[in-house]
Parts: sequence; C-alpha cells; structure tokens
Amino acid sequence: MNISDVAKKTGLTSKAIRFYEEKGLVTAPMRSDNGYRSYAPRHIEELTLLRQARQVGFTLDECQELVALFNNPQRHSADVKARTLQKAQEIALHIEELKTMRERLLALAEACPGDDGAFCPIIDNLSGCCHQ
Repeated sequence: MNISDVAKKTGLTSKAIRFYEEKGLVTAPMRSDNGYRSYAPRHIEELTLLRQARQVGFTLDECQELVALFNNPQRHSADVKARTLQKAQEIALHIEELKTMRERLLALAEACPGDDGAFCPIIDNLSGCCHQ
C-alpha cells in the first residue's frame, strides 16, 4: 500500500503519517527502489492505534510506549491497563482544574459591570491591580 491508501484506511493525513514515521512512533515502512514507502497491514494497525490513542489523550511519548507494547508479544495486559488508568486519572485531574478555571472566569465576569466605563474588575484581578 502507498501512503495515500494508508491515510484513507487510518483516517490520518499523509503529513501525520510521515510525522509519526520521522518521530519513530511506527515501524518504518519498506522503501521501493524509487524511494516510495510501501506499507503493510501492520502499519495500518500501528497508525490506527496511534490515532485512537491520541484521541483519548495519550501524549506522543505514551503512544510510542503503546505501539511498543502492541508489537511486543510478551506484553502484559496489566501494563496496558495501568497506563490507561493512569491516563484516566490525569484527565480527571485536568477536568477538575478546568472546572476551577471556569468558575473563576464566571466569578470575574459576574463582578464586571460590562459597560462603557473603564473600570474593569476582570483586568484588575488578572493584573493584580486595584485601580479604582
């Protein structure tokens, strides 16, 4: 398969596929005499894993670990589960941080008159100032 076929099958762009290859996240495809990449079904699986892992929040480094586990027939599902649960915990913490940020923004907006005047508690609060 060529890169455009792989792109269609994985839902990735050719640019993303080349990027993942350059970063060593996927097994390097074979090259023909003219230099074109030739992909095997295994590449489709690796790239699909990468795309879906990115969609659920795994970083590139974490994706590299997942691809290595995918290619390791001696892997333990407990390792994959532990990484997945750790990522879920990180996301839960991030959600809490985002909720706190949202609450602060809403409180700032509530304190602001939102009129034509120059007084703005949002600017004052964010800048640490107390102009009045």
